[in-house]
Amino acid sequence: MHGYNGKLLRVDLSANTSSVETIPEEIMRQYVGGRGFVARYLWDEIAPGTDPLSPENRVIIAVGPLSGSFLPSSGKIEFGTKSPHTGGYLDSNMGGHLSAELKLAGYDMIIIQGRSAAPSYLFIDNERVEIRDASSYWGMGAISAEEKFKKDLGEEFQIAVIGPAAENGVTFTCISHDFGRQAGRGGTASVLASKHLKAIAVRGDRTAPIADPDGLMKQSVSMYKKIFEIPAFLSWTPYGTADITDFINKNGAFPTKNFSRGYFEDTSGINGKALREKIHVLDKGCFGCPIPCGKYSKAVFNGDTRYVEGPEYETIALIGGNCQLTEINDVAYLNYWMDEYGIDTISGGNVIAFALECIEKGIIDKSQVDGKDLRFGDTASALYLLEKIVKREGIGDLLSKGVRPAAKILGKGSEDFAIHVKGLEVSGYEPRNAAGMLLAYMTSDIGAHHARAWAITYDIAVGRYEVKGKAEKVIDLQHIRPFIDMMTVCRFPWIELGFPLEEYEEVFRCITGVPWTWEDFKKVGERVYNLTRAFNVREIPGFGRADDYPPKRFYAEPLEGGGPTAGQHVTKEIVDGLLDEYYRLRGWTEQGIPTKEKLTETGLDFVLPALAKASSGTLS
Repeated sequence: MHGYNGKLLRVDLSANTSSVETIPEEIMRQYVGGRGFVARYLWDEIAPGTDPLSPENRVIIAVGPLSGSFLPSSGKIEFGTKSPHTGGYLDSNMGGHLSAELKLAGYDMIIIQGRSAAPSYLFIDNERVEIRDASSYWGMGAISAEEKFKKDLGEEFQIAVIGPAAENGVTFTCISHDFGRQAGRGGTASVLASKHLKAIAVRGDRTAPIADPDGLMKQSVSMYKKIFEIPAFLSWTPYGTADITDFINKNGAFPTKNFSRGYFEDTSGINGKALREKIHVLDKGCFGCPIPCGKYSKAVFNGDTRYVEGPEYETIALIGGNCQLTEINDVAYLNYWMDEYGIDTISGGNVIAFALECIEKGIIDKSQVDGKDLRFGDTASALYLLEKIVKREGIGDLLSKGVRPAAKILGKGSEDFAIHVKGLEVSGYEPRNAAGMLLAYMTSDIGAHHARAWAITYDIAVGRYEVKGKAEKVIDLQHIRPFIDMMTVCRFPWIELGFPLEEYEEVFRCITGVPWTWEDFKKVGERVYNLTRAFNVREIPGFGRADDYPPKRFYAEPLEGGGPTAGQHVTKEIVDGLLDEYYRLRGWTEQGIPTKEKLTETGLDFVLPALAKASSGTLS
């Protein structure tokens, strides 16, 4: 099929071997690439009940038909595994240059299994594949290790690397690449660490067949021109994602003090303007991207100078507002160390804020933090907790697994303000004033993550407390976004700049020769969303409606502080009503389990035996 190499590289670390397999054309048509490949192969490759940190777990890395094509923003790559952080399905995408390089090396996918006897890294130079010793890199920070790999192998190699947090057994870790791009959320890096795999180094110079090269060139040039002509391009580009900080705060959706508030009294010290004027060094973009959203910055703390890509909005929200830090320099400094250690900044900010609230409430005693006076709004307090977590020392060992297991052990009401869904900490939008965003968090297949369905702007546009139509909108977004991730393109042209999705119909035809419309694309998105839901039913004992509930704080506590949403909260009745409507529209049971009819309709008959077994034979 055009647009693909048609090759899967299987790496068995236990046997110290690699082999190349053919990807069936049927799989390409049904799952397209990227996130679709990850979902299908995780289902097929992992036995039910597999321990995420065992050699039997898999890490799947997949590109899509648009990878390496030089189309605007076509630099995404997808990583997937069974999450050690949530116990369920996980995929996470990353920008940079690795996607194009893997495609040019001749592969559409890598499956990594087993466990090396000693620290190793995967070396790929076109058809030359080696599992090499990584003892000299083990223990190094992610940024430092990537720099060393580049020096040792050559600048033309693209590197994905893990940091010491994953090596030490922290579960909310990320894979790093290109000195600031991350596959965060859910702990894929921790699975690589359990396999003793420090890095993946790739170089390639091949090409995949294109159905209509002339048409693709014409469409590509047209898309670049249209992006440059969009008014939002000039206004958004200087600040990147940090640009939305004031907008989200003004609408009372900015997570503050462990999501107890939705409004930060003064964002002027941590917004996009502050980033640009105080710490910005240069702009940075991914492969084929005309929108340089990356902001390389200089941060100085106690005389120590560090350079970091960021902070992105999510980092500003979860380290800045949620931990109540008021200076962009301090947020950037923490951002650097989380990147170096290999910590997901979203979960990292949540865990630190949770710990600070536990300390404030006396649930964590001062004696458990070396007698230190730790508090919100203090950079040194956040750094202390971060270092304890990475090293898994003292209270850091308890916090290293995330807010859900930490709250379960701490008790004393901490479960109510452990801000997660399905074990994944909530990203940067306070949802008590946004029913659509709340539902998107609740029903996200990997746990609470904004990138599965970014519904906050729809909430603001049509009414934040309006419930009618929100379930339908969230489902629509949940069908569009998978296909974006299957093509492995970035969402920014579509979401941030308003670039029309219909343009991708012609792009897809030029590359693959398949004349699909967005209605066809959405059907594939629906298939993948049902498959990942089925994966969670199979892998998480008793999985169902209860797993979709948000933290109690969201429906039992009014928002504190000031701002337009102060004193507001949703009710449990609203939460249940949203879920009822969502399940009905999805064709799932009232417990959120896909029915036989829906699975058959979406081409997923093969999951029925496993789901029937997981549901004790009660599958509807």
